[in-house]
Amino acid sequence: MQEWQLRNIWRNRQPKNRISMLAEPLTTLMKRHLAKRVRRIGQLSIAWDECVPDFLRDHAAMVSLTGETLTVAVDSASHRYRLEMLLRAGLLDAIRERFAGPLNRVRLIPGEFDALEMPDRHST
Repeated sequence: MQEWQLRNIWRNRQPKNRISMLAEPLTTLMKRHLAKRVRRIGQLSIAWDECVPDFLRDHAAMVSLTGETLTVAVDSASHRYRLEMLLRAGLLDAIRERFAGPLNRVRLIPGEFDALEMPDRHST
C-alpha cells in the first residue's frame, strides 16, 4: 500500500467528534419558527382583549391556535353560550379586523382554570 492510502485509512478509523453545538439549531428554531408564532399569538391576544367584554374575558382562556382555528376554554355553560352568541353576532368579525393573521373559526370548549390576577384589572 502506498503512504497516502495508509493515511486515509488511519484518518477514517479515528473516532469522530460527535459533539455538536446546541446553540446553533436552537437559534435557528427560535428565529424561524417560534418567533413568528409568538408574535402571531401576541397579536391575537391583543385583539381578543380589545374585543371581548370584561365579564366574559375573565371566564374564558385562549388554549391554542392551530391553523386558522382558535380554541378557547370557557368555565361555565352560561358564559360559553353568551360568548357563542356574541361571536355569531359579530364579535368574530371584530377580532378578525384587529388580527393580521387568518382566523376562520373560534372553537369553544368547556374548561376549568384559575383566572390570572392582572395588575391593571381590579376584581370587585
